[in-house]
Amino acid sequence: MRQRLDIADVEARTKIRAKYLRALENEEFGMLPGPTFVKTFLRTYAEALGVDPQTLVEEYRARHESRDDVEHLQPLSPTAAARDRRRGTGSRRPRGPWMAIAGAVLAILVVLAVIGLVGGGDDDGGGGDGKNATGEGTTETTETQARTETTPEKPAPPKRVAVRIAPANEVYVCIDSGAGTEITFNGILDAPRTFRGRRVRVNLGKTDVEVRVNGRPVAIEPGPEAVGFAFTPGKQRSLPLGKRPCA
Repeated sequence: MRQRLDIADVEARTKIRAKYLRALENEEFGMLPGPTFVKTFLRTYAEALGVDPQTLVEEYRARHESRDDVEHLQPLSPTAAARDRRRGTGSRRPRGPWMAIAGAVLAILVVLAVIGLVGGGDDDGGGGDGKNATGEGTTETTETQARTETTPEKPAPPKRVAVRIAPANEVYVCIDSGAGTEITFNGILDAPRTFRGRRVRVNLGKTDVEVRVNGRPVAIEPGPEAVGFAFTPGKQRSLPLGKRPCA
């Protein structure tokens, strides 16, 4: 009020929805996604108004945050079951066209063997023609096998990552490209959205979301806890609580 700002002005500055700003002012913290986001929103709101954010956060912790909540917010990493599923998925690679090719080669060998038997039983030099036919067929089969056994060239690995986040319902999301970099997105996500870059760091308010990196799903157990990840073209890793964007 002293700065003559209305709630719409603060919403535009902080990218925090007006209903959450009003909940902060009225201390209706149950309307926010969780304790982690209450503290994040308090810091963002305080910095926008020029108020010391640490004082507000410490007061919130002392008055509203129980010890059980603090101990519960531990860094979340994929569970053993999720790792087992990833290993299981990775080991079941599609067989592709190899079975069909092998079947075709076997059929050719059977036909050639039949032709050789028939040619070998003819009189008046017919056996000689059968040998020639069989020899030509063997050469063609060898060439076919050589072509089918050639290893196809692997596509070049991607140089960037595309992270698609599809929330089941509203979820807080903060995105940047590394420690000390500019925040790409900070707010509530209620519809699927894709973020791209050479490196993408993600802070999720809860794991009730579907995350895909370059089209491949990331194994995350649904739940109410916060989680953080860092994605690069060839690697992904979990981020502890103090190392996540906006945390």
